[in-house]
Amino acid sequence: MKHIIILGDGMADHPVSRLGNKTLLQYADTPYMDMLARKGKTGRLITIPDGFQPGSEVANTAILGYDLNKVYEGRGPLEAASIGYDMKPGDMAMRCNIIETQDGRIKNHHGGHLTTEQGDVLIRFLNEHLGNKRVKFITGIQYRHLLIIKGGNKHIECAPPHDHPNEEWAKLMVRPAAGKADEDEPRSGRMTPQETADLLNNLILQSQQLLASHPFNQGRKEQANSIWPWSPGYRPEMKTLHELFPQIKSGSCISAVDLIRGIGRYAGLDIIKVPGATGLANTNYEGKAQAAISALERQDFVFLHLEASDEAGHDGDLELKLRTIEYLDHRIVEPIYNKVKEWQEPVCIAVLPDHPTPVEIRTHVKEPVPFLIWHRGIEPDEVQLFDETSCVRGSYGLLKLHEFMEEFMKIR
Repeated sequence: MKHIIILGDGMADHPVSRLGNKTLLQYADTPYMDMLARKGKTGRLITIPDGFQPGSEVANTAILGYDLNKVYEGRGPLEAASIGYDMKPGDMAMRCNIIETQDGRIKNHHGGHLTTEQGDVLIRFLNEHLGNKRVKFITGIQYRHLLIIKGGNKHIECAPPHDHPNEEWAKLMVRPAAGKADEDEPRSGRMTPQETADLLNNLILQSQQLLASHPFNQGRKEQANSIWPWSPGYRPEMKTLHELFPQIKSGSCISAVDLIRGIGRYAGLDIIKVPGATGLANTNYEGKAQAAISALERQDFVFLHLEASDEAGHDGDLELKLRTIEYLDHRIVEPIYNKVKEWQEPVCIAVLPDHPTPVEIRTHVKEPVPFLIWHRGIEPDEVQLFDETSCVRGSYGLLKLHEFMEEFMKIR
């Protein structure tokens, strides 16, 4: 049995009055996800452990079967792995967004949906002016970049910018973790958390001065006018998926997002980069579907990640998020199912979000998500539709964290 997980990042939502109090999954035209729910088994999954924020790095790592209490080191190290930066002893890696601020508030977390080429120009500029032996800016994808602090201390509190739209940025700046301000790590050569926070806050302020006068922003409606570093960590210690689940002898990760690729690298998966994959609604859906099919032809396991619904949720764009859900159904689930359903070696398909990103809240929430599992010959449960409400009645019930992957990999 081969296995594929199709993950719609942030796809789950809340009932919306404009949709007759239906969720977006209930309202959208999703005949293939509904069909797989009807022919397969469903349930709900808690993807965020107690004590963790509902971020994609947490949820996707848990979905793949890892214990976050043992392996979590933040987004920064995952994105470093994806970019190919080999973290050295003493390195602290952080996600570094290029954001837009306006009138003292965070207007958006993406600087106007920068392209990677545009982001590269700005990151190189910042590294030239702010980089030194301790500080290094490295280009990632679009607005998502990497900041390395030599000797940085991860015991700091940072506000994910996508969780704080329209809030005053000055109130969200970096601070030491509670009770950790002056603690250091003996013999590590690291700064204290307070010193690390001060350094990062100075970088934010300096970046705003530099980016305000950069030619890229002159005359541009949306401004890419500040960095926002967050999610710090050191190099994680993760087993590969093969070590956790020996039946996975080979596998691939397909995503346009650095942190997902980083999880994939640490999990021992091949990273497939699809031309035209953007992480937005204009991504190359057909190319990603074909890449997943091709990977399944030669490998045991595929993790296919689609970011577009999450981005639309963060932007509060109801119509766009509906389209991204329908695109996933028609342009990802449909071609993959129709291709693999008659293969001699059967394929087990799972579809789920990692967390809800409700369009009327515009941030991640810590709530269970629906999931479905189908393979040829599975005995279906009573659920007829794939959505947040229907899957409450699913035969899997309410699973927690690593239990999803354990159940998924029992199917052989």
